[in-house]
Amino acid sequence: MKDFRILLKNVRPYAGLFALAFILMTLVGLFEAGRTALLKPMIDDLSGASQVTGTGLAARIDIRSYFPAGTSALPLVAALLVVFTFIRGTSEYLSNILMWRIGVGVVVDLRQRLYEHVLAQSTEFFTDHPTNSLTTHIISDAERVQTSVSTLLADMLREGLTFLSLFTLVLILNWRLTLMVLLVGPVIYFLTVNFGRRLRRISHSTQEGTEDVLDIAQETIAGHRIVKAFGMEGFEKRRFLKALVHLAATQVRAARVVYLSSPILELVGVLIAAVFVLYAKREIDSGAMTTGIFATYIVAMLQMYDPLRRLSRIQNFFQQSFAATARIYSLLDTHTEKRDREDAVEITSLEDRIEFRDVSFKYQDSADSVLRRVNMLVQRGEVVALVGLSGAGKTTITNLLMRFYDATEGEILIDGLNIQDARLASLRSQIALVTQDVILFNDSIINNIAYGRPDLDRERIEAAARAAYAHDFIMERGGYDTLIGERGVKLSGGERQRLAIARALAKDAPILVLDEATSALDTQSERLVQRALANLMRGRTTIVIAHRLTTIHRADQIVVLDRGRVVDVGTHDELMSRGGIYKDLYELQFSDEAVTLDEVVLGEEKG
Repeated sequence: MKDFRILLKNVRPYAGLFALAFILMTLVGLFEAGRTALLKPMIDDLSGASQVTGTGLAARIDIRSYFPAGTSALPLVAALLVVFTFIRGTSEYLSNILMWRIGVGVVVDLRQRLYEHVLAQSTEFFTDHPTNSLTTHIISDAERVQTSVSTLLADMLREGLTFLSLFTLVLILNWRLTLMVLLVGPVIYFLTVNFGRRLRRISHSTQEGTEDVLDIAQETIAGHRIVKAFGMEGFEKRRFLKALVHLAATQVRAARVVYLSSPILELVGVLIAAVFVLYAKREIDSGAMTTGIFATYIVAMLQMYDPLRRLSRIQNFFQQSFAATARIYSLLDTHTEKRDREDAVEITSLEDRIEFRDVSFKYQDSADSVLRRVNMLVQRGEVVALVGLSGAGKTTITNLLMRFYDATEGEILIDGLNIQDARLASLRSQIALVTQDVILFNDSIINNIAYGRPDLDRERIEAAARAAYAHDFIMERGGYDTLIGERGVKLSGGERQRLAIARALAKDAPILVLDEATSALDTQSERLVQRALANLMRGRTTIVIAHRLTTIHRADQIVVLDRGRVVDVGTHDELMSRGGIYKDLYELQFSDEAVTLDEVVLGEEKG
């Protein structure tokens, strides 16, 4: 019931439509029972039985009792049969349309909620939740919720109301026998609940297996070049097949549970019918029951079995939907998003400086600090380079500045204001980011450049492209409206970098975070990117994560990091004259004494 209430919570915005659909489904059940009740006067009339058949309600629902003796009620019964069927069919059609409309609305709302929730989360969230898992929640799990509302909930209500209407009819026809049948109810309930619990556990495993298949497929398709280069096609095929077989086995287990419930319930129904036939024979012989009542009761009982059987199967499918719903709401209950404080203020520009004061940081699940008491001062208009070995904490510093993470200790100030006291949107609007791993979207070139600034006119976009040395290749590629493919796959590395620089230029933010990305480019592309970077850095406060030390000779200051600590600060000449880590890194990277592969091999042989 808890899961069912969660499911109905999604339907609440559509309460009006749902109420109308419920009324229509009630009509379906009533007129289904009404059609069955017409069998009694029809059979008794055809068999020549007397008009007064039975007592109480059983007699009152007989249409023949309202006709003069010797008059046939068959024309009216035939007409009512047509009218009841028309009303039932129309009600069923309209209720299905309304429930489908509700289901579509629910899945749109739910997917939008999920997408907005995921997008609002911090960087820690994305390190713990793989992309395929998140997209599975948004697409597959939400689709199951839509099915549960559009189809399962509609079927459950319609079949349930039909069952109640038919149950009322059989209770009127012979209440003693009906109460005897009710004794079997707890057995049916126990079987249904037991099947449902087993199916829910299996459904959870099925959804996890689906994620595993998607993970493997996404990784190998995205990394197809590496797979082919290392000759791992066979290995990946076997790995994928193993995941598929595991998923298939889980699905077969689910099918066993789903399809076992029907024959068991059918057997229970047949046992009840067999007992009833023996009982009815005695009642007819004694004159307590007419052939019409007997036939109507039998048909009603058989019709009751059909919605009961469907309700059992619907309950099984509901368990699969509940498993998906639980996964969705578990994700929605995960909150790592950065929220603005009530008294947060706007940052309008950088007037003076950026300052790191005793900043330390460690990940939630880690005992070791990534940064340890970092102090750093960046004056407005300066170019500050961060250097150090991999893992020294360079990228972490820029992540903290943009509040992808929050410092564990210490504070980061912009013009004396702690960035945690600033509105997050205003903070990030002051920073342009160019990363080594360029992220472009499967859209037009113009929309990629204007990303974050949809108000820009075409002239400003083209000006940014020209400053990034991208205009010429854009025109060669077919113009600014050309689609560039997923992650800009249709462009070269240098072209992607220049588009990223054009995007940063178009944003025109006062602070630039630059993860230098020229090391993987050819000489010509690197030269163009370096020129574009020079245009981008002009007049901006720039923090450069330096991988190639030749690019930071002219930095106003170079901050040397080692194992999360600032170990030295100065210009290139000052650091070289003092020696230490920076000089070692520089000489190691740019020594003229290149060691070739042959020399390494010879050295190993001598050793």
